Amino acid sequence: MTIQNGLRGALSAVLLAVAPGAAVAQAPAAPSARTAPVQDAELQTAIAKSNAYTALMNRTLRAIQSWERYGSWVDLKKGPTGKERYIGYGLYSLYDVTGEIRKAEEFLTREPKLPAIDASVAAYIKAYQELAPLITRAERYYDRKDYRDDNLAEGQKLHGLMVPAAQSFLAERARLDALMRDYKKGLDQRELASVEQREGRSARWQIRNVMINARSVMDQMPSNEKPIVDLKAFSATVADYAAAIRELDAFKDKNPGTSLMIDSQAGSWLGKLRDFSDKLAKSKGDVRRGAANDANWIVNNYNMMVSLSETAARMPR
Repeated sequence: MTIQNGLRGALSAVLLAVAPGAAVAQAPAAPSARTAPVQDAELQTAIAKSNAYTALMNRTLRAIQSWERYGSWVDLKKGPTGKERYIGYGLYSLYDVTGEIRKAEEFLTREPKLPAIDASVAAYIKAYQELAPLITRAERYYDRKDYRDDNLAEGQKLHGLMVPAAQSFLAERARLDALMRDYKKGLDQRELASVEQREGRSARWQIRNVMINARSVMDQMPSNEKPIVDLKAFSATVADYAAAIRELDAFKDKNPGTSLMIDSQAGSWLGKLRDFSDKLAKSKGDVRRGAANDANWIVNNYNMMVSLSETAARMPR
């Protein structure tokens, strides 16, 4: 697994940035019975819209993975020649995203109105719909080894169409990623405060707080495009995550016997993050100089924590 693919997998699990733990949302003054339901309904509506957009982005991540696989064996500047050693790798087949696109399009005109994000989602869908059929054609072409019959004529034609379509899609993806990351910060703060209003710093609040801060760490992780980490920003998010773990420990000490399902994994993850930070410091933030395996471990175990936290959050408290 490459560094980039590992991080892509993690992003597909949660995708977006969240509020730093040093600024954990505090419960505001208790709202009146008249305003509380309205505030909660508005939050849930905003979350529903965010979830619809996130689901689309997660599912269409497969197109990025497929394009990366193609780029792993072909020279993207020259296109296929037939002399490639791993031409049989081809491309990954895409997932059916009909339902995700339909739902996202329905939310484009729903409240809350998010002009920049809504416009970006619409552009992202358009870019995906232009690239996806080309990837599907290419995936079938290489899977069936049709290039043996036409001396790669179709492969070269598809390459010429896919490159600009992929560039457009990736640009729209990056734009939407940034917008959604900022939007999710506010939503996460509001949701954490809402849980605290209803339950105090309960088990559910602890899980949410840990995962919000874990997601902040993931936003600072390296990729193939940006293999050099901002050490100061990364250290700050790790420190915030450590604070969330200490908060979790204090809760467990006051509630002996309580299992939050992510306890062990969350603690081990912090230890690995610190090891990773040490290696990054020695390499001046460059993950390629001895820390790639750690990065992939962090991504894989983060995904495990996501699954566990989702299960734990659904359990009655």
